[in-house]
Amino acid sequence: PWSFESSCELMNRGILALVSSIGCMSAGSLQSLADAMHIPHLFIQRATAGTPRSSCPLITTRTRQDDYTLFVRPPVYLNDVILQVVSEYSWQKFIIFYDQEYDIRGIQDFLDKTSQQGMDVSLQKVESNINMMITSMFRTMRVEELHRYRDTLRRAVLFMSPATAKAFITEVVETNLVAFDCHWIIINEEISDQDVQELVMKSIGRLTLIRQTFPLPQNTSQRCVKHNHRINTSLCDPKDPKAQTLEITNRYIYDTVLLLANTFHRKLEDRKWHSMASLTCIRKNSKPWQGGRPMLDNVKKSGVSGLTGFLEFTDNGTNPNIYFEILGTNYGEDRGRGVIKLATWDPVHGLNGTLTDRKLENNMRGVVLRVVTVLEEPFVMVSENVLGKPKKYQGYSIDVLDALSNYLGFKYEIYVAPDHKYGSQQAGGVWNGLIGELVAKRADMGLSALTITPERESVVDFTTRYMDYSVGVLLRKAERTVDMFACLAPFDLSLWACIAGTVLLVGILVYLLNWLNPPRLPMGSVSSTTLYNSMWFVYGSFVQQGGEVPYTTLATRMMMGVWWLFALIVLSSYTANLAAFLTISRIENSIQSLQDLSKQTELPYGTVLDSAVYEQVRSKAMNPFERDPMYSQMWRMINRTGGADNNVEESKEGIRKVKYGHFAFVWDVAVLEYVGINDEDCSFYTVGNKAPDRGYGIALQHGSPYRDIFSQRILELQQNGDMDILKLKWWPRDSPCDLYSAVHTKHRGSALDIHSFAGVFCVLAAGVVLSCLIAMVETWWTRRKGSRVPSKEDDKEIDLEHLHRRVNSLCTEDDSPHKQFSTSSIDLTPLDMDSMPANRQALEQISDFRNTHITTTTFIPEQIQTLSRSLSAKAQQGFAFGPVQDHRTGGPFRQRAPNGGFFRSPIKTMSSIPYQPTPQPNFGYGNDPDRGTSI
Repeated sequence: PWSFESSCELMNRGILALVSSIGCMSAGSLQSLADAMHIPHLFIQRATAGTPRSSCPLITTRTRQDDYTLFVRPPVYLNDVILQVVSEYSWQKFIIFYDQEYDIRGIQDFLDKTSQQGMDVSLQKVESNINMMITSMFRTMRVEELHRYRDTLRRAVLFMSPATAKAFITEVVETNLVAFDCHWIIINEEISDQDVQELVMKSIGRLTLIRQTFPLPQNTSQRCVKHNHRINTSLCDPKDPKAQTLEITNRYIYDTVLLLANTFHRKLEDRKWHSMASLTCIRKNSKPWQGGRPMLDNVKKSGVSGLTGFLEFTDNGTNPNIYFEILGTNYGEDRGRGVIKLATWDPVHGLNGTLTDRKLENNMRGVVLRVVTVLEEPFVMVSENVLGKPKKYQGYSIDVLDALSNYLGFKYEIYVAPDHKYGSQQAGGVWNGLIGELVAKRADMGLSALTITPERESVVDFTTRYMDYSVGVLLRKAERTVDMFACLAPFDLSLWACIAGTVLLVGILVYLLNWLNPPRLPMGSVSSTTLYNSMWFVYGSFVQQGGEVPYTTLATRMMMGVWWLFALIVLSSYTANLAAFLTISRIENSIQSLQDLSKQTELPYGTVLDSAVYEQVRSKAMNPFERDPMYSQMWRMINRTGGADNNVEESKEGIRKVKYGHFAFVWDVAVLEYVGINDEDCSFYTVGNKAPDRGYGIALQHGSPYRDIFSQRILELQQNGDMDILKLKWWPRDSPCDLYSAVHTKHRGSALDIHSFAGVFCVLAAGVVLSCLIAMVETWWTRRKGSRVPSKEDDKEIDLEHLHRRVNSLCTEDDSPHKQFSTSSIDLTPLDMDSMPANRQALEQISDFRNTHITTTTFIPEQIQTLSRSLSAKAQQGFAFGPVQDHRTGGPFRQRAPNGGFFRSPIKTMSSIPYQPTPQPNFGYGNDPDRGTSI
């Protein structure tokens, strides 16, 4: 080791120059001694334990002209180099690690400049026991502090010796404090090729190394020959192992000795040699060496090409020749990856080259990303799960990831988040789920239906959105209920009641009008204007089936004309409305928006607990400046009983509750639309806000170098339309399910089913059953009346057939053509004239009789023994009765009086009715149903 006494001893022996390789502190004393004795001092700065050099204070204090110290090693340019490198990398936040041997004052100028540029720079000293230092950090730091510390370690600059750097990198990698996306810069002039390889082997992520380099002649034969001086091959050959281990300080010592040798040689040749100085340092009155100044000038003027390049000095006694090379690796986990030369730096030209990682921009081949995901249809789904093989995934987000991978060239490994959650901040600031994996550096990328939120973006980085996001509601469509009386649906029940009442009222009015002014009915008409017939006629005209009773009065016709117009309008309206009801399904569910959902309480609804939707509703509900009360109403339902009742753990559980229960699920519209499109029963429909307020993005670790590259590629995919093509793959436009209808709707043009007309068939069946019951009651009632035997006191019923036969026999006995009715003749009960004479002459006589408008009412005496034979021959010809069958009952026709007995009448005197037979053609009127009369 150097001491003041040893230097004085050398001077006493006699020296021409003094060469020292010591630190800055000792160099100051030696510089003072050399200046006092006028001895040329060639100072070679040596760093302690291989740490980076710091600028010695004596360099900045050289203002006198009589300084005899020459600085063989160039000034420390580490501050200038590292400032330009971090500026080229666009670092805004990083940490500087330095070992305990490094003088922190050496980077004071660098810290001042970074502060002026707004960079956030932290400093941390690395202790000699690195393992204990890291263990102490894990023991004293809280979890959130440790996460922030991990984020800080992603960008770091190391001012330390290669040995300390190796140990430090090994510890932080093994303790998982850094991931492969970190980028560290190691700067030190004393970094050998072997150190470079070992540092690359121990590190992960990207590594940049800055070291001093020495240019070599292009001609390999001249490398070891310097001005007719042959250097040992082991020193000048870069491939020689001994040359690799040679420290820079020793290289400068070698070149310094070579420089002095050349200087002394020139002095001898010039015959300007000065005797060596023999000086005494201890004496106060000792004089300096007289030949010191000329010797110093000769050394300054000399130059030599040696192991460090060309060694020379400037007027201020410094060596200006220094070169730095910047080596670097790419991102990746592959250890031992290749190291390439990125750029060079020198004080004159500055940075020569670019530090931009072209491989990272154009492709990321060799990079393997670890991707964490959460299964969410249709973003991420398991497509293949074979035992013993990695799972294969598919989905919209996977397609986006494949598009990025194919373009950039990286590979990826996917795993599902352990708790199957997207991630939220828990008590104590700890994040769980997918976001927690990124914060803990266990994953490099998070991919799924992950929304970009301010809370998440504070701990991770997001790419630009690759799909818009909005909140919606998934509801189950209302089932089409079987309405057996759909035919009654066009009119309300009150309207049907009014129509029925109108039929009854008009029927009664028609009857009253006919009763007040009876119409003239044609001869032989079987109709009558009873209340029953009036009702039947009004109902028949209402259903457009006509009527049977001819109404000839003006009042009745006016009434019926208005009624027919009323019936026409009612039936037309019914027909049109019935068609609409049978072809269009009305929306029974009233929930058509988030506002409708928030206003009702009958249908419970919820979302995934601790999800982005959950936090969005909660934050807006708690915001006192939120004017819309919708979110506060929704939060009361979602947070009922602490959120345990209406919220679910996974989205699949919420979808199942909607399908098989009474529930509405609030979730991402994109996910809900996919579920509705791919449902086999098309039993879902969605409502929500279509205006996107957020987006889906790819989450990366905080400060990840891939964010800008991924964002740029996503924008290119969107601009080229590739993103729309990927979206149509999972959300097709020609979906068979209608997502916006609240009920099951039929396809256009489909036939009506039996349910639409079930009520009509029911009415018909009820009418058939009622008719059968009435027929049975009528039959029973008729048989009951026919079986009754009248008492002796009552008049007996007369068999009309027997009466007809008697009348015919009497008419046959009487041959007089002009026989007149006797005044004591009996009246006849009404007889059916279906069996008419076959000859036209008799029919014409009967027609003549009808045209007389004579109505004969027949009464049968109580005790009839014989029939009068006073019928004239003309009457006999006109009333030649044959056997008559009752056309209504097919049996004996019995006529009873209204009072329950028989019609009784005194003997009526009737005038003679002359008949003149008129020969006419024979027309068969016997079968004409309109031809009939009563006698």
